[in-house]
Amino acid sequence: MTTARYRPTWELAVDPLVSCKLCLGEFPLEQMTTITQCQCVFCTLCLKQYVELLIKEGLETAISCPDSACPKRGHLQESEIECMVATEMMQRYKKLQFEREVLLDPCRTWCPSSTCQAVCQLKESDSPALPQLVQCAVCALEFCSACKANWHPGQACQENNLPITSFLPGENSSFYKNEEDDAPIKRCPKCKVYIERDEGCAQMMCKNCKHAFCWYCLESLDDDFLLIHYDKGPCRNKLGHSRASVIWHRTQVVGIFAGFGLLLLVASPFLLLATPIVLCCKCKCSKGDDDPLPT
Repeated sequence: MTTARYRPTWELAVDPLVSCKLCLGEFPLEQMTTITQCQCVFCTLCLKQYVELLIKEGLETAISCPDSACPKRGHLQESEIECMVATEMMQRYKKLQFEREVLLDPCRTWCPSSTCQAVCQLKESDSPALPQLVQCAVCALEFCSACKANWHPGQACQENNLPITSFLPGENSSFYKNEEDDAPIKRCPKCKVYIERDEGCAQMMCKNCKHAFCWYCLESLDDDFLLIHYDKGPCRNKLGHSRASVIWHRTQVVGIFAGFGLLLLVASPFLLLATPIVLCCKCKCSKGDDDPLPT
């Protein structure tokens, strides 16, 4: 028979609480998760929601530490992510990782056929950007490695041959054979990265190059802060928001610019008065520095 080990009362202190940098709450250590690479600590619930959000939106190739001031710029390992998310979410993460690997690999490309999901190997070349003939090993389709159109020997790639609305590999082609404006998957008109839109606003921003554009006509919206694009033309009233919310958005934008303008207008007299004083002080200081030292 064993007896319980005696512990002095000063050893029976309550376990300290640890603060989470995401929700700013305090939790016991067993409810916290430490990122192995950088040793940053967050509550498990917040870190799980953070990881699931990034996987769902496909924002990053590697999930970084949520602390923007992390000194080691750590990343979550695949084993850590697998312990947090469900099996379906982990499969989506691995799929996104593989798709990006192929997209960034100059020696591999996807078959452009919407009914094929094969990865085609390109021939080794000193100039990978030059067009070359690629034959899919699965469907035997012959296409150009540069524009993904049918192979055109002796002819330059045409801009309209670029697969702006090409389909992602492995998707059901019958689901994606919609009108071009309503296609759920398109490519960024600037960097050609695949973008998926489930629903919501038609004003899109590419996560890769930060280019803003209209989902329907792919026109640039980088300089259209007031979203005037959706007031006329074929995209009229297709923004996906009510008229009241659009007016409120424009009021906020105009208010911000008006506030900066008013602040500049109020501060300009003080700047005009302060400029001669600053210049005089600077001249006196420089003149004093040029004076010879007393002997």
